[in-house]
Amino acid sequence: MSYPILPLQSGFNKKDFCCGKDMLDNYIQKQASQDLKRRLSAIFAMVDDSRVIGYYTLSSTSVSRELVPEDVQKKMPPSYHDLPATLLGRLAVDQNYKGQRLGEYLLMDALKVAFDASEKHIGSMALIVDPLDEDAEAFYTKYDFIKLDSGKMFLPMQTIAALFK
Repeated sequence: MSYPILPLQSGFNKKDFCCGKDMLDNYIQKQASQDLKRRLSAIFAMVDDSRVIGYYTLSSTSVSRELVPEDVQKKMPPSYHDLPATLLGRLAVDQNYKGQRLGEYLLMDALKVAFDASEKHIGSMALIVDPLDEDAEAFYTKYDFIKLDSGKMFLPMQTIAALFK
């Protein structure tokens, strides 16, 4: 069964969302709507009817050129000390829907949205994630994210482009 992924709307049921990680549960239940109003992040919800069963957030960020792999650094103009990127700040799936590869589906949607925005609307040379824990790090490692010295992980937009072109 496939579930639509839509921009978060006020009519969605967020209060029943539970992925088992308090930080991610509290975010969607209590903070997400305020972040939308303040334009701090774009929030995309996977819904079953109107119930949020998964979500992710995107916002703009930058990464110090010294933190990215050397082969990427060489391709960037030396005048850029900080490189523009997109932050995948949060990604979570309700525990009642685990085991259906919905996290992967949300990630692919996030990659597509970030890639399209970087190609058409705003410069971004990579997608950055800051894994919450070892489970999250293992998840992103499966999709070829590169761990940076800062603990964040990095996927070049060129790599993402190969998925969608």
